[in-house]
Amino acid sequence: MILLLNSSYTQNIDHYCDLSRPNVSDMEPSLKAINLRGQFDFNDTHPAGSDFGNRFHALPMAILYPKAVSDISSTIKHVFDLGSSSELTVAARGHGHSLNGQAQAPQGIVINMESLGESKMHVPQGEPPYVDVSGGELWIDILHHTLKYGFAPKSWTDYLHLTVGGTLSNAGISGQAFRHGPQINNVHQLEVVTGRGNIVTCSEKQNADLFYAVLGGLGQFGIITRARIALEPAPKMVKWIRVLYTEFNSFTKDQECLISLENGFDYIEGFVIINKTDLVNNWRSSFNPKDPVQASLFTSEGKTLYCLEMVKYISPDTKDAEAVDQQIDNILSKLAYIPHTLFLSEVSYVEFLDRVHLSEVKLREKGLWDVPHPWLNLLVPRSSIHEFAQQVFGNILIDNSNGPILIYPVNQSRWNDNTSMITPEEDVFYLVAFLSSAIGKNGLEHILTENKRILEFCGSVNLGVKQYLPHYRTREGWKTHFGTKWKLFARRKLSYDPLAILTPGQRIFQKAKPIL
Repeated sequence: MILLLNSSYTQNIDHYCDLSRPNVSDMEPSLKAINLRGQFDFNDTHPAGSDFGNRFHALPMAILYPKAVSDISSTIKHVFDLGSSSELTVAARGHGHSLNGQAQAPQGIVINMESLGESKMHVPQGEPPYVDVSGGELWIDILHHTLKYGFAPKSWTDYLHLTVGGTLSNAGISGQAFRHGPQINNVHQLEVVTGRGNIVTCSEKQNADLFYAVLGGLGQFGIITRARIALEPAPKMVKWIRVLYTEFNSFTKDQECLISLENGFDYIEGFVIINKTDLVNNWRSSFNPKDPVQASLFTSEGKTLYCLEMVKYISPDTKDAEAVDQQIDNILSKLAYIPHTLFLSEVSYVEFLDRVHLSEVKLREKGLWDVPHPWLNLLVPRSSIHEFAQQVFGNILIDNSNGPILIYPVNQSRWNDNTSMITPEEDVFYLVAFLSSAIGKNGLEHILTENKRILEFCGSVNLGVKQYLPHYRTREGWKTHFGTKWKLFARRKLSYDPLAILTPGQRIFQKAKPIL
């Protein structure tokens, strides 16, 4: 890693670190003169200098702790009025779960969105059900609040301790996406502060261009300060099922069959297990094997296995539990998994949705949470998934001891093509997520080398893969990512953030440099 101890801001290919103290003497008086309900902190800016990825580190000049949306608007207007001659930029930070410094503003202003205390969650009566929330609200808190009314959001991420503004600026994908689409497809309305400092309410029918630009827009067009999220009746319990495959063809065939069913499972994901020791016994702490004797004889060492994970929601008014079990059995009977690898569990809806947080608690106790996370998330077209798997799981990776590898298909028809989110142009594509944690002296470099090999392979044979939570180092890389949508993306930037003030950590646009 390059460690900079002066005021220059440089980066190498994979990570950077600028922990020098920004010179605030020139800007501090003018920022302090802004009429705010909240406040700036010019002294302790370290909380905004890193993120979950823990590879990119750069201190802002100040952190804004807003108490009202007007604080955010006034600050951005002030920076906008300084013009292109000022290098000051602004980034919104939620729970700090970005991977590559996207929520950092080197020598600029970082807005702590979780301090935005003006907006309270509100679930009005009427149809269709929805909840109004602050852009700095955590999804876990939204879950608990909406459950009081018998509702919950339709679409989730696997980890709920993230802010609304953060996930909606990307997409928000989990095992419900095959049915409901990502979180950005389940939003009725947004309140946004643009790069000009304007507060704008937008929806499909009002200021639609800004609405679609911001959803999946990587923070480039505005800061989401409020969102109206679609809800559905909440289940009380879930049937949670895992099965194993040795054949990738059977695994993907069954996954694609399941996402085509109208009345099948409510959540479908999968993951790859490469040379894992004692897999089945590890599952026993949370799942019960359907055939305990045969399951105990199953070995996972030296094998590449594919786990299909399915969930069926059980609504509070379900009176015929046997009918639900029969429906599940009927679906499972048509799948080609290894028969004695059927594992089942029944847990509360909340326990299932918040499952990753339990792992977080354990890792924090061991001091293994705040390590580098060089994650790589890819969207792979259905037509390329087998070639991808053969090379990546067969040749590039020898194990997945660094973290889980998720893989599951989604239906393109559930995604709105008007948003800024970029996906492969096929009816079905797969999310493949390499969720690595770098532990040990050479762990980070080893994982980055593997990630590079995967990306180089995808490019060399033109698989049509797109990055999710994308990270590119050059303008050309971003142009290739957006493809035919690049001109629209740049035009929207010119309309809503013409000085390129917002979210410099994405490294798409640079202040005072031409956008088009």
